[in-house]
Amino acid sequence: MDFTLSPEQQEFQTAVRRFSEKTLLSGAVERAHSQAYPWDVARAMSSQGLLGITIAEEDGGAGGSLMDAVIAIEAVASVCPRSADVIQAGNFGAIRVLAEYGTGFQKEKYLQPLLAGTALISVGMTEPEAGSAVTELKTTATKDGSGWRINGSKIFTTHGPHADFVLAYVRFGPGINGIGSVLIETKGEGVKLGKRSSFMSDEEWAEIFFDNAYIPGEQLVLGEGGFKRQISGFNVERIGNTSRSLALGRYAYEEARNWAMQRKQFGRLLCEFQGLQWKFADMRIKLDAAQMLLYRAAASADTGFPSVMETAIAKAYCNQVGFDVANEALQVMGGMGYSKESLVEYCVRRCRGWMIAGGSIEILKNRIAEGVFERSFPQRATSP
Repeated sequence: MDFTLSPEQQEFQTAVRRFSEKTLLSGAVERAHSQAYPWDVARAMSSQGLLGITIAEEDGGAGGSLMDAVIAIEAVASVCPRSADVIQAGNFGAIRVLAEYGTGFQKEKYLQPLLAGTALISVGMTEPEAGSAVTELKTTATKDGSGWRINGSKIFTTHGPHADFVLAYVRFGPGINGIGSVLIETKGEGVKLGKRSSFMSDEEWAEIFFDNAYIPGEQLVLGEGGFKRQISGFNVERIGNTSRSLALGRYAYEEARNWAMQRKQFGRLLCEFQGLQWKFADMRIKLDAAQMLLYRAAASADTGFPSVMETAIAKAYCNQVGFDVANEALQVMGGMGYSKESLVEYCVRRCRGWMIAGGSIEILKNRIAEGVFERSFPQRATSP
């Protein structure tokens, strides 16, 4: 299968790269080390049609493909790694679930400001006792008149402290079929943010508490039995995660390559030492192989959501490659790579987090093994 970009895709890639160099290159280092959400970048991207690339035109999007969104992440990250997060938030995960399953009311009230770059949505999945075992979630939705009362909490929510609303996974009843999702406004009554904390990447998070928070019926996205459809949408989130892992690994590789062609030690350019030549050969092989797996997963999403198996393979491999390549690039650049004067150390820290977020590599390998043997391997302990 040929994964060469079409002339239209190449033209789009060039246009996004040109926009990024003009708008995002200046301040890229400062932006990466700021905990604030880059709202100015979101608005600029909205004006260029880079938010909602894959969302239907009738809903305010561009009506493009998942591959188009991947191309946009790669082009933006090659100039400003931090700004790739804005492409992620505006095209993958929660926004896609909302566009796919939301009502007309929900699209008007919540989707439109997301596409305008004036609002931000977060996914509320992980809980203190439900991480990889997401179906163990305990946050409940109890019927109250025409609406619902939400009780529980979420942790490690991406953009949680900055989000205007959360697409929260909640339990309407027992078992997997009792799980669905609702939209919860973060400034609503009964919603409270806990103490802010930071990941190794410096990205902020805070536990979100729901204390008998009331939501009207029109904020229900998927009711009982909606879990599998939500997870199908979450595969798109994983494609965005995968794209950023690979893109930041490639960014670090290019920085190290340029460094090796300019930096001299012992009277020779670094690129003239065979030990480093082999490092770069290994990095290039891994990057090219990972790119093919990513493009395969994105290109196969002709029904709206990508293949679970192909997405798992791409994410597991690209997560590892992104981190390994960024880490090797840091080693090549030595003190400069380790310094916050460059963005290579930032790429290492961000790539490390994506090996956990959105489905850890180990969980993905479990899913891949189930595909290999065409059977399920439950991880939950059996009752005595």
